[in-house]
Amino acid sequence: MSSLSSREIERYQRHLTLPEFGVEAQEALKGAAVLMIGAGGLGCPALQYLAAAGVGTLGIVDDDVVARSNLQRQVLYTDADVGRPKAEAAAARLSAMNPDVRVRIHHTRLSAENAEALFRDYDLIIDGSDNFVTRYLVNDACVLGNKPLIYGAIQGFHGQASVFNYRGGPTYRCLFPTPPNPEDAPNCAELGVLGVLPGLIGLVQATEAIKVITGIGRPLSGVLLLWDALTMQQQRLELKRDPESAKVTELKAIEYQCGIPSAERNPDEISAQELQSRLNAGGAAPQLLDVREAWEREICHLPSSLHIPLGELQSPDFQLDQSELDPSRPTVVYCKAGARSMRALHTLRSEHGFSEILSLEGGILQWAEELNPQMARY
Repeated sequence: MSSLSSREIERYQRHLTLPEFGVEAQEALKGAAVLMIGAGGLGCPALQYLAAAGVGTLGIVDDDVVARSNLQRQVLYTDADVGRPKAEAAAARLSAMNPDVRVRIHHTRLSAENAEALFRDYDLIIDGSDNFVTRYLVNDACVLGNKPLIYGAIQGFHGQASVFNYRGGPTYRCLFPTPPNPEDAPNCAELGVLGVLPGLIGLVQATEAIKVITGIGRPLSGVLLLWDALTMQQQRLELKRDPESAKVTELKAIEYQCGIPSAERNPDEISAQELQSRLNAGGAAPQLLDVREAWEREICHLPSSLHIPLGELQSPDFQLDQSELDPSRPTVVYCKAGARSMRALHTLRSEHGFSEILSLEGGILQWAEELNPQMARY
């Protein structure tokens, strides 16, 4: 006898009439528990379609709040949700969509201390994170807990997806055995993304989760799917499990994270607090240089700062003597989160003779966080 209620039978009738799906697959979805890491660009479409499909329990791990700049791609939220915890707003929307789905909120940042305990009650994990620390952490916790992992990543106009740790298949570390050097890792706070791209990749993740839960089709285990949104071309790269790379003996976070300062200060950086002290000390305050784009500066900027976008600064046509910059003065460069300002620092030091130059640690986002909560953020 089916465990589906009459309301569920009515809701899922288009599933039930599929010969390859039917009641058994729908009951498998109802009995499944899926944990989503991140309720952002990838998490929103994946959660939305898994709730609509009837996955019985959906868990959401996210400690962030909705920002207006999220709304271009994070389709579970509205303007009225700005400032609200993402996990809470997402849970409310999903429960309204399908009251038969149980949504569990984990308003926390995933860490080496809590990952194994969080994963324990779920059948599979979907990674919607945007940084290498979390991706390696999620992979390693899945390996230790023997949980299938639905992977997705996006940047600019390109996305990728795969299924890891599924029935002895490859893991994330089989694809990327070691993390990139911190200086080579893209800073998630600085990256752009086409708004519809997370929808494409998030739906691939939801599809793969349904396939793994129900046993239909062939999951993307052993395959990395690459998607180019500009041409709509796809590539499939075959992967093999590397026993050495797949081996995980302990859960330990790698030592850097997108947008989070490391414990050891870079000598080329200055904190927001230190910069404020120098600006308020009187005398010869450092000159400030904003290397963001003009549209970013319209949102927020530090007073009395000069403005030269990084692309212009690094252009072969840039002429220092035609700018207002003085290489003999102490200089502090800033951007959104600290990545572009470090590149500008190296350019000004090596090519234009700036000797007393520092980059604002964490960028203007860190300044707003620590010193000016009323400042507009993006």
